[in-house]
Amino acid sequence: MSTMKTGPATARAQAALAALETIDRPEIWITLRGADDLLAEAAAIDAAAAGGATLPLAGLLLAVKNNVDVAGIPTTAACPGFAFVPDKDAEAVARLRAAGALVLGAANLDQFATGLVGTRSPHGAVRDSRRPDFISGGSSSGSAVAVALGLVDIAIGTDTAGSGRIPAGLQGVVGIKPTLDVVSTAGVVPACRSWDAVTIFARHLATAELAMGVMAGGSRAWPAGIRLAAPEKPRVAYPATLPALPKTWAAEFHRNVDRLKALGMEAEAIEFDAFLDAARLLYDGGLVAERYAAVGSFLAKHDGVTDGQDGLDPTVERIIRAAGTVPAYRYVADTARLEVLKRQAMAELEGYDALLIPTAPFHPTLAEVAADPVGVNSLMGTYTNFCNLFDLCAVAVPAGEVDGAQFGLTVVGRTFDDAVAADIARRLEVTPDAPALFAGGAAPAAGRTGGHPASSIPWPVAAGATAVPLVVVGAHRRGQPLAPQLEELGAFWDGPARTSARYRMVSLDTVPPKPGVYRSDHDGAELVGERWLVSEAGLGKFLAALPEPMLLGSIELADGSRAVGFACDAVAAAGGEDITRYGDWLAAKDHLHRPRSLWQNLGEAALAGFSRGERT
Repeated sequence: MSTMKTGPATARAQAALAALETIDRPEIWITLRGADDLLAEAAAIDAAAAGGATLPLAGLLLAVKNNVDVAGIPTTAACPGFAFVPDKDAEAVARLRAAGALVLGAANLDQFATGLVGTRSPHGAVRDSRRPDFISGGSSSGSAVAVALGLVDIAIGTDTAGSGRIPAGLQGVVGIKPTLDVVSTAGVVPACRSWDAVTIFARHLATAELAMGVMAGGSRAWPAGIRLAAPEKPRVAYPATLPALPKTWAAEFHRNVDRLKALGMEAEAIEFDAFLDAARLLYDGGLVAERYAAVGSFLAKHDGVTDGQDGLDPTVERIIRAAGTVPAYRYVADTARLEVLKRQAMAELEGYDALLIPTAPFHPTLAEVAADPVGVNSLMGTYTNFCNLFDLCAVAVPAGEVDGAQFGLTVVGRTFDDAVAADIARRLEVTPDAPALFAGGAAPAAGRTGGHPASSIPWPVAAGATAVPLVVVGAHRRGQPLAPQLEELGAFWDGPARTSARYRMVSLDTVPPKPGVYRSDHDGAELVGERWLVSEAGLGKFLAALPEPMLLGSIELADGSRAVGFACDAVAAAGGEDITRYGDWLAAKDHLHRPRSLWQNLGEAALAGFSRGERT
């Protein structure tokens, strides 16, 4: 009898196949891969991992919204008449698969990604994962529900008006909507080309960030001054008024604002009119012309067709055909209006690190959407439509329940502030329970001090943003008086560090007190410190403001790696009190400021002399 151990990818695929038999939710999928094909690829992933290949996503199962190409699977955008079979993966899919993710199938969606409800598909309305009489949210409906039910670990969605956030909020999962174009849209059927984004869903933010770090990059360049984390006590804005929310939902949102404050963050209300005006502009103005530009040529080929073989959803067809009648002058005028609204909105956010909003305003039933498909859909986008129009990033996380529905929060950040938004969202995330029918899915990464996932870096760094490691041993350590200088630059605290045994440390007579470090190859010691990651521009700004006698240069760490670190000039090194024997500035500071007897001082002086090789 064989005792060969099943690899993680194979085990995960087998569990998903069994769960598909148990969970009777065919509307989630448009195409599922055959079991033989799936298990063969899983075995190949396990073999590659066992052979030493670097596969950070090995063992994670992936669903792909069916407006995103997967080689060999028909791309339909939920319209059978539109179908074609791509010969290669979309860039986003290719990156995930190259990292070991295993595609389970192509997920259902609101046709042509036109909708926020998840009901506009000839393959059937995708129902809520917990309450089948309620909508899933869309347009990335199948992707979100597949994650919520534990059928997959991660799922690709797309987002133009909220399609990667609304279903996350309603399904109690995480949705990351990145800054536009940092994830390539190559191989994605466009909805509104100027504002489309590829998104990721997962049950936990740590898993979503891991996948996003793989999926993003190589498309839109990261700036040199990118912020990699929020401050320890970030300032967060939230809407002064909450239109479209029932009283119970508004109360739940304010309860979460109070929770944010209890976690040590600042929160203040701002005027929200410019955001709301932009949200209405997406569909009520000329910008909707982009939807016709995306797929209007397909509809034109079907003018007069009445046999229903094309599979067009009537509501979607009406929206897109109407978009084709928008005059060019109106598109230009509304684009200019959008720029004005963006300036007004960004002025409201001045001085804040992020914006906190409810993800969805309420959770409608299937019947309510059927009775008013356009009206309900329009209200669903109240807090999402503006985001891509302003080129903002967003992270949607579960935050509890209200009226039997799952309640979600979204942290919105400025362009390229993806790491800041994720950092704040991480502090607010309420981890969901395991799915009732299937307890599969990737476990969250273990936490560590400061709320950052274990063994992680900000996902933009994984996706190519440049970050410089900076090792500090004194007043810039976390919780120390000068740490805010690094926080203001958006530096990310990356954990403890230790220098090699080539350095000595002195206490400097500065305000605030700080140590000075200098190299001493013959009688040095390892020094305790901490590592921060800083952007290139941030490090340059930091260096330009560095006062005497401090210097920055390359230092060697105990593991043999190198980083930028602090040193002091020769004059300061010669005049400071040697404290190398402590090996840790915090321990030295505590001891130096403690009242001491004469005999303690004499004893320590003798010990210091002995450590320098002096003899009496």
